[in-house]
Amino acid sequence: MQVWPGEAYPLGATYDGAGTNFAVFSEAADRVELCLLHDDGSETAIELRESDAFVRHAYVPGIMPGQRYGFRVHGPYAPERGVRCNSAKLLLDPYARAISGSIRWGEEVYGYHFDDPDRRNDLDSAPHTMTSVVVNPYFDWGDDRRPRTEYHHTVIYEAHVKGLTMRHPGLPEELRGTYAALAHPAIIEHLTELGVTALELMPVHQFVNDHRLVDMGLNNYWGYNTIGFFAPHNAYASWGDRGQQVLEFKSAVKALHEAGIEVILDVVYNHTAEGNHLGPTLSFKGLDNSRYYRLTDDPRYYMDTTGTGNSLLMRSPHVLQLIMDSLRYWVTDMHVDGFRFDLAATLARQFHEVDRLSSFFDLVQQDPVVSQVKLIAEPWDVGEGGYQVGNFPPLWTEWNGKYRDTVRDLWRGEQRTLAEFASRLTGSSDLYQDDGRRPLASINFVTCHDGFPLHDLVAYNDKHNDANGEDNRDGESHNRSWNCGAEGETDDPDVLRLRARQMRNFIATLMLSQGVPMISHGDEFARTQHGNNNAYCQDNELAWVEWPEESEDAEGGTSGQLLAFTRAMVWLRRNHPVFRRRRFFHGRPVEGTHDDLSDIAWFTPDGREMTQRDWDSAQASALTVFLNGNAISEPGARGERITDDSFLLMFNASPKPLEFVVPVNHGRQWEVVVDTAHPDGVPPDTGPKVQAGDRLTLTDRSMTVLQRPV
Repeated sequence: MQVWPGEAYPLGATYDGAGTNFAVFSEAADRVELCLLHDDGSETAIELRESDAFVRHAYVPGIMPGQRYGFRVHGPYAPERGVRCNSAKLLLDPYARAISGSIRWGEEVYGYHFDDPDRRNDLDSAPHTMTSVVVNPYFDWGDDRRPRTEYHHTVIYEAHVKGLTMRHPGLPEELRGTYAALAHPAIIEHLTELGVTALELMPVHQFVNDHRLVDMGLNNYWGYNTIGFFAPHNAYASWGDRGQQVLEFKSAVKALHEAGIEVILDVVYNHTAEGNHLGPTLSFKGLDNSRYYRLTDDPRYYMDTTGTGNSLLMRSPHVLQLIMDSLRYWVTDMHVDGFRFDLAATLARQFHEVDRLSSFFDLVQQDPVVSQVKLIAEPWDVGEGGYQVGNFPPLWTEWNGKYRDTVRDLWRGEQRTLAEFASRLTGSSDLYQDDGRRPLASINFVTCHDGFPLHDLVAYNDKHNDANGEDNRDGESHNRSWNCGAEGETDDPDVLRLRARQMRNFIATLMLSQGVPMISHGDEFARTQHGNNNAYCQDNELAWVEWPEESEDAEGGTSGQLLAFTRAMVWLRRNHPVFRRRRFFHGRPVEGTHDDLSDIAWFTPDGREMTQRDWDSAQASALTVFLNGNAISEPGARGERITDDSFLLMFNASPKPLEFVVPVNHGRQWEVVVDTAHPDGVPPDTGPKVQAGDRLTLTDRSMTVLQRPV
């Protein structure tokens, strides 16, 4: 076999049509071997003799796509110095574009012996671990174009590749749970009819099923346990894991783009699947432990701000290069449209504290590729000072956890929430205005993968996580949920009606709030996890979306009604720019609009403008909001003035019916377009007409929307 010197860049395995260049970084290594793996279990070892800036490299002619490989690193094994080299462990390429197989858990994949953690383990891990794969980078993208949907037109749908598609009755069995299923017309039709513009996929980077979970008969379903930052997770491929997963993922992106749907990836750059000092040796730990991970003052141990055992070292140039190379790869080669960063506060920990000016954000800001896609932060981690909602740089949007908490509190009847609710409804100016950001920096959500789905939010007071095998100790205990009078399943018709009304309240509030709305998959037809609020290990019917039968939809079943209502609310939002403003409200008339009315106004149920005393009242749980469609301050794309209908949003979060007076001087005649007390949520055909000064009785815990044409 010929071996040529090759190049130190790019890192990873790069196929050029005639052979493959291999390059891997390790400053800790004395020697590095490239191991080409064969289907009979044998391997061919090639020492990477060329080294530039600690990048070992070689070009091997004739190595084709589909070739499996790994690295063996010869060097010191001295955990007390933070070094864990061990040539008995076959290591994954950190830049592998595809990964084959899965881990067969046993002592072989660990660097120490279970009965003596201080003794080095020289058992060969090759037969038990995953392997890197050489990938053909060529793909016919045709005329693929990114939708580039602006934030004020964006509706995000968070979904799990397998969970969304595994039980869809319209999908062929062999495609369920795969990337190919995302491209199927049945899934795309559902998303487009719902009005979704962006599909936010839970982790699709190659991840690992934890040893502990496998021993318990469970799996890491969510996938927040990454080991390959360039490789699509192989278990979601329908027709092979020797590079086929890359082609299948690209095909799914292409199909979604054709439907005008963006693809956003939930990415986990804060830690890896190698865990703490007792975790396995799969890749980074054996290549150069101290340059990839944050170690404590005692280098045997790992600093952990993620709750997973380790945190990547965000001041290491090699970690920063890895992350930026990965992000650029997914944008340029895989054509994705943005990223949601899991536990993003960890990425800001250049030293110990969360640092808004850390190197990672500097690199993103100046990068001509990454800076131009959607960047969404989960703005917290589990470390000290980790809750950073509102504190990310101007380029970023954020999952607004305060929005989630406040909206839940309002509708469950918590006192003293009205003033904060007003801020969340209007785009959270208290969080985003001071640093130059707009309402669109707020990604609004009521539910997501983490916690109760919408049905369970109104059906359970307490978590019921017994299936997770941790005696119900895992998961959040304070859910801000309310079971409407009965815990879990019930036949009580009054409770069921209230729960359905509460779900409509949440959907309507979400869609009519300023900011960017995000729906969690299956909430549009009330999926349930039966009270489990931490389904991270439930790769089964408990967590998979159960799609409603067509007959239930046709007969007006609860799930069908909620789906129709959700569609109506999404399209109401999409059709009216007053609900998706790009600037914050002024709270006064807007110059140049020829309208004497303020762009927004707040009223008590009896039609009086709110006073500070009204806002401060502990008992206050109802209000009316006037949104002036004739006072939108931002211009259109060509500088034209934007006008819209005006709306009155009436919220009655109290436990009793209340009489609302339609404010005078803000429009003579209105039409009821939303009434969450109605089983369909939207009045059929033409809604009732009401006049200024009329009195409307709103059912307890309900919401009504009035519309006045421009």
